[in-house]
Amino acid sequence: MIISELNKRRIHNFKANKRGYYSLIIFLTMFILSLLAEFIANDQPVLVKYKNSYYSPIVKTYPETIFGGSFETPANYRDPFISEEIKKNGWMLWPLIGFSYETINFDLQGSHPAPPNAQNWLGTDDRGRDVLARVIYGFRLCVLFGFALAIVSSVVGVSAGVLQGYFGGLIDLVFQRILEIWSSVPTLFLLLILASIIEPTFWILLFFTLLFSWMSLVGVVRAEVLKVRNFDYIMAAKSLGVSEWKIMLRHILPNSLTSTITFLPFIISGAITTLTSLDFLGLGMPSTSPSLGEILSQGKSNLQAPWLGLTGFFVVGSILTLLIFIGEAARDAFSPNKLFRN
Repeated sequence: MIISELNKRRIHNFKANKRGYYSLIIFLTMFILSLLAEFIANDQPVLVKYKNSYYSPIVKTYPETIFGGSFETPANYRDPFISEEIKKNGWMLWPLIGFSYETINFDLQGSHPAPPNAQNWLGTDDRGRDVLARVIYGFRLCVLFGFALAIVSSVVGVSAGVLQGYFGGLIDLVFQRILEIWSSVPTLFLLLILASIIEPTFWILLFFTLLFSWMSLVGVVRAEVLKVRNFDYIMAAKSLGVSEWKIMLRHILPNSLTSTITFLPFIISGAITTLTSLDFLGLGMPSTSPSLGEILSQGKSNLQAPWLGLTGFFVVGSILTLLIFIGEAARDAFSPNKLFRN
């Protein structure tokens, strides 16, 4: 793959911002690990060898009759009988953390939430679920929500900005009035009302949030297109009979993507903040879903368990800080002042 000289300068400028460059490495490492959450934190063994046969409970559910049990129900590998039967005839390979995000630890003595211990490294919440497992799964859910929202809102916002800036006139005027009216709607309050009426899911929350998030890119892209549309190469393409749609796709759209890329980390951080806020208020994802906002809410409700509030604050704060630093580095990479400096 051949990298152009311009892109080499952009990569160099991005790496020159050490804070943003290392933040990107840390964030991508955390995200990749979270994608493997089932192999890191799970209440099912990764691999089981029983009587010279191999089984993968993470991938497939097996009845306990396979391992010497009496019922066709899914095998409970923590059950003493099943566990001893497998140990006599083979072995089990467990994940690093032996709990999933919804697993309740019944082995702990005392009440929940329980403080950090050898089994639950960050303690348990008020329902006895492992906090570290919920953090790993909750991090993945928040980031995937932010990525999905950033991609879809970028497509909608860039398209609207390009149409406004290129055609101008009445189209631009009507769009601007619509944006002024729509942007004056209190976004969070409306999301709270909608979430209280309709049972929220991942896709419903994504759709509701998309109704407002796409506007953040329209003004930037519109200004860029208004500047570019009268350049000589655009006028030359028009004089050669190139269609307006081809001009927008081939010549104008690539210029508008520069500003879009620099805004993406901030859109992702805004999406994560919105989802966390809704979960904190109890109007976000279902209670059975892993949620960083719910951990913060439990920290507020259980002041005697400071590990809950501190964990939620540290994780959410770290995510947002890393994304802000990445956004600053991306801004430096595409800045004309730094890009063409000798």
